[in-house]
Amino acid sequence: MSGQQNPPSRMFVELVSWAGQGQEKSLVSGRDPPLALRRPCPSAEARATTGEVHVTGTSEVSAAPDRAQVAVRVSSTKETAAEAKRSVCRRLDYISQSLHQQGLKAENIAVTKDFRRKENAYHMEGEVRITFTEFGKMQNICNFLVEKLDSSVVISPPQFYHTPGCVEYLRRKACLVAVENARRKAQEVCNLVGQTIGTPLLIKEEETKEWEGQIDYQSSRLSGSLTVQQKIKSATIHAASKVFVTFEVKGKEMKNHP
Repeated sequence: MSGQQNPPSRMFVELVSWAGQGQEKSLVSGRDPPLALRRPCPSAEARATTGEVHVTGTSEVSAAPDRAQVAVRVSSTKETAAEAKRSVCRRLDYISQSLHQQGLKAENIAVTKDFRRKENAYHMEGEVRITFTEFGKMQNICNFLVEKLDSSVVISPPQFYHTPGCVEYLRRKACLVAVENARRKAQEVCNLVGQTIGTPLLIKEEETKEWEGQIDYQSSRLSGSLTVQQKIKSATIHAASKVFVTFEVKGKEMKNHP
């Protein structure tokens, strides 16, 4: 539901008779429904619960990408097959050794080779695809390879992404934070009217959404390309949640003085 949210410092509470009111009157208009405090009629059985408080809670959480992939491509065209293979394999071996010396695990390095005829010559291409978890190390290694290898070696820009399950985890986190925000709001309302909050009676997630980060593409075009930080920001995932929660409301215990 669209509309402007009320300022955080303003709260509206409606006391509604349990038996005498069929519907609650709306006190505020906006994105969130109003808070409502209900008081039931006295029961024959002694009960600590004296009413309910209905609140909404919202949250927004984000997660930057935790993986990046870089492809290093090597190619050579020679008159003989052996020369083409030797040229490419020599550089592939050097790249692989350099990566291992930098502490990268074999499971994060994938090497592929492609060999074919090209007119009256032999053409071979090799690719080393590297998966990084530390982006600072990624930049250092890419700079090192650019410095040590000739211009025939092409290093692709990093592609940032999230590991499987990250989005689902972010959704759950957004919901939990929204519930905690609703509990805090209910606690403050109960304190304001001289009551204590009880156990939750209903928790309902009313709205969820996810989106990727936004960047200023116009300024990036002027500078020529996206920086690493801009790419990380662009790949950052955001998740939002809105929940509706009903809590028991208990009267504060009064101590009897002799």
